[in-house]
Amino acid sequence: MKKYAFGADVGGTTVKMGLFETTGNLLETWEIPTVTANDGAAILPDISRTIAEKMDEKNISLDDVEGIGMGVPGPVLNDGTVNKCINLGWGVINVEQILGELTGLRVKAGNDANVAAMGEMWQGGGKGYKNVVMVTLGTGVGGGVIQDGKIVSGFNGAAGELGHIPTRDDETECCGCGKKGCLEQYASANGFTRITKRYLEANPDAETVLKNAPELSSKVIFDAAKEGDAVALHMVDEVGRILGKALATISCVADPQVFVLGGGMSKSGPILTDCIEKYYKEYAFHASRGTEIKLATLGNLAGIYGGVGMLLS
Repeated sequence: MKKYAFGADVGGTTVKMGLFETTGNLLETWEIPTVTANDGAAILPDISRTIAEKMDEKNISLDDVEGIGMGVPGPVLNDGTVNKCINLGWGVINVEQILGELTGLRVKAGNDANVAAMGEMWQGGGKGYKNVVMVTLGTGVGGGVIQDGKIVSGFNGAAGELGHIPTRDDETECCGCGKKGCLEQYASANGFTRITKRYLEANPDAETVLKNAPELSSKVIFDAAKEGDAVALHMVDEVGRILGKALATISCVADPQVFVLGGGMSKSGPILTDCIEKYYKEYAFHASRGTEIKLATLGNLAGIYGGVGMLLS
């Protein structure tokens, strides 16, 4: 194996870049703007250019580089074809082929959430395991599935879209995907806030500090729960139940060794994770009840770690 590899995490505003040793040691990180004008035509040439500049700066030759691992915000087929990245302006393009021709390097691309899961398996909260499901609890709910050390992309590149697991049949509002009753409508930071507001509207006589919050957010709710607020504790229990049941459903299909929880909501700590674990054990198939639930550790660097981990897998 060659000494170096590059990781790229393509976002709507910036592309995070990393220079790694293939042992897993991160040497340097930097960012470049994501230029989405003209249907994102400049994105891959810009990545190629910044890699060439970094190689010149560090006196690294093509023969020293194993390749480039890249996460993109959209479904990616096994051959490197991206099936539309709306917020980048891309249609259907083969990013592995294009970036490979631009750089002269081997390129491996994947969906950004799946790639982040690979990063956590390789050097993060899932290190030491080969069968990992990562669940990100942020503005939405995302995730990635790793089986035997490999990303599971699925036939349509949509494996790991955990936020769109059907959860409730009585939902009246639409999810961003156009469906109603998706997991992320309840278990994301926005969803958690939304169902708490619903509860407060339905229970106007409830005594809670949440009514006095200038702006209700998931953090405000978790902080109130930690102080013993009964309504906040009830809502944490509810979101823990929803997530515990969702993980139990996932385990019936993927049967991972470990669930790795990331995203802003995971930072609330044991008040949420203990609740999720309680309900997971209640709902899970008996053979999977011992599955561990851990926290992600790489934060915003998971994507570039995962790009290299995917390249080397």
